[in-house]
Amino acid sequence: MKPLSEFPIDARRAIKGVLCDIDDTLSTEGRITAEAYSAMERLQKAGLLVIPVTGRPAGWCDHIARMWPVDGVVGENGAFYFRYDKAAHRMRRHFVDDAATRAEHRIRLAQIGAEIIKAVPGAAIAADQQYRETDLAIDFCEDVARLPQAAIDEIVLRMEKHGLTAKVSSIHVNGWFGSYDKLSMTKILMRVAFAVDLDAARNHYVFVGDSPNDTPMFGYFPYAVGVANILDFGARFESMPAYVSIKRCGAGFAETATSLLAAIQP
Repeated sequence: MKPLSEFPIDARRAIKGVLCDIDDTLSTEGRITAEAYSAMERLQKAGLLVIPVTGRPAGWCDHIARMWPVDGVVGENGAFYFRYDKAAHRMRRHFVDDAATRAEHRIRLAQIGAEIIKAVPGAAIAADQQYRETDLAIDFCEDVARLPQAAIDEIVLRMEKHGLTAKVSSIHVNGWFGSYDKLSMTKILMRVAFAVDLDAARNHYVFVGDSPNDTPMFGYFPYAVGVANILDFGARFESMPAYVSIKRCGAGFAETATSLLAAIQP
């Protein structure tokens, strides 16, 4: 990874939107700071698209799409996107799976979750699980004492034995039925809502993230940025972002926003 200061100014001037993770990318110690929230608002006011791409649940994403200075949100690691249509006063929702399939999966996921909690001491069902439509979130450090890496690996292994796709964020292990990810749903959102073919336009968008479940986005976007706490994960990435900020978490996101805005608003 190169320092964010080496992000070429001509490339920054060409950026049309910023996509970002939430936990430990926008948030700092579990909260959205005024600095990070203001950075989203400044980006949007400058005419850039702002789209969180997160593992957080549908219940949260409904609020985010309605209330935050964003143009849409991809949630539950790519299971859906929500976009609030202000002109029509209507939430636009798109899911990978239909309602019946999601309901069937939730029954199976609850059973798998109970097995994991019994088998891995200290693990817990995530506090936001009841607001989820499509996946199972196992908490390893948000509301529990941080588990050792061996326990996190055990959670992943048990999910995969049940046929789940399992991804590690900075706070949870998320598991779901299907092969979708953050990138696949982001492409759908951009095509349907904004008539953007990301395969042709990826040079015009930045993704900012911090953890292994952001890997598909890091590998896809040539101008991806990791906030400084990405270094906490060591080498546990299949793809790394091109650039890394000096600051951590929400301050690192704000640093990235300021860098982009300085190029387009000299």
